[in-house]
Amino acid sequence: MIERFGSLGGNLTLGLNTKPSGALVGGLPLEIWNLARASGGAGEDYMAVVKTGGVKIASPCDPEMMKMILTRLCAESGVQILFETVVSAPVVEGDTVKGVIVESKTGRQFIAGKVVIDCSADADIATRAGAPFVMGGGGEAKTMQPVSMYFTMDRVDLVRLSEWAKTTDDVPARAIPKTVEGLDYGLWLTGFNKSLRAWQEKTGVKLQRDNITLKTADGRMYVNGTRVTNVDVFDPVQFTNAVLECYRQIEGVARYLRETIPGFEKARIEAIAPVLGVRETRHVVGEYTLSGEDSIEGTHFEDSIAADASALDIHDPKGADVDFQGLRPYEIPYRALLPLGVEQLLVAGRCISADHAAHARSRNMPACMATGQAAGVAAAVAIDTGVSVRKVSVATVQQKLRALGMPLHGDEVKGTM
Repeated sequence: MIERFGSLGGNLTLGLNTKPSGALVGGLPLEIWNLARASGGAGEDYMAVVKTGGVKIASPCDPEMMKMILTRLCAESGVQILFETVVSAPVVEGDTVKGVIVESKTGRQFIAGKVVIDCSADADIATRAGAPFVMGGGGEAKTMQPVSMYFTMDRVDLVRLSEWAKTTDDVPARAIPKTVEGLDYGLWLTGFNKSLRAWQEKTGVKLQRDNITLKTADGRMYVNGTRVTNVDVFDPVQFTNAVLECYRQIEGVARYLRETIPGFEKARIEAIAPVLGVRETRHVVGEYTLSGEDSIEGTHFEDSIAADASALDIHDPKGADVDFQGLRPYEIPYRALLPLGVEQLLVAGRCISADHAAHARSRNMPACMATGQAAGVAAAVAIDTGVSVRKVSVATVQQKLRALGMPLHGDEVKGTM
């Protein structure tokens, strides 16, 4: 496993996102969360009230504990992790990926692989190997969901905040625990639109987002309140400018919370994510492209490798309010993990073959974890049986996924709405 940072988890841990934005319905993702719960690193699932009714959400995790859990599980399973190592290019012979070139403190090295799985989120290896792709909703930065940056605050009076949240109409989407103990992992509040707008008009501070989401993990407050639109994250200057703009907005959001929201009077910024939260870039074009209709209507696929219960979570590319709603589970076909034109390569995570509308669900952590699980199993089956990943027995892959406890079809998932 080649990892460009010094810990595993990506946006879940380093990005301080912490929450799957949907239920974890089985398999290794649920096993990992149950391990976190057993060690006090996550809470119980909760039903959040949103504009379409209710949606079941796995509780946030403690990102520091999750770093240790993920690394330990890999090490115990015999995975060789290479931290602080960047994959710079694939090595391709004909149309087949034979391995990757990496850069580390040692210098440049070649790592051979019978199968390569691209979990870079941006499809870096797949596209450099020649796989076709679509950028965002049609090729320009303005068609992609905006970038953000999480931060945490301490010294927040959670009891005072939760009591106030019960009385206001400015937090329409919420999960408020009934007990004080539940506040550690179970408080989730989204909204603040009216007061945020009024505060900006009063102070003259201009932010780029209409709403704010607050959530707790191990009693710490995580804040999702920044937004930068029209960013080409592959341009280092634009990327850097987006980080600087997020820093400016973080100062403004923290000030708004302290001056406006009960419970934040003594709060201060504790930590800022060291990575920019990028929601959307390249969508690989695979043997099948998951459509928005598929993800909403729950299209049945014979080659489904996961049923996903992620919420529909759209941050409008033009900067409008967030559309977050619970929908019935949908299915992800194995073909969406197979890029066209390139052999012995699988993609997993938010760069799978899905259109802009389907991406509103498939980009979320439950789906990313599920496709990663499926890609790993498919690669192992292909190697064990001596066939290519494109010709692997999907039935065998499905059998092994079921043995891990992963539901494959939408009607096998209950109680997520």
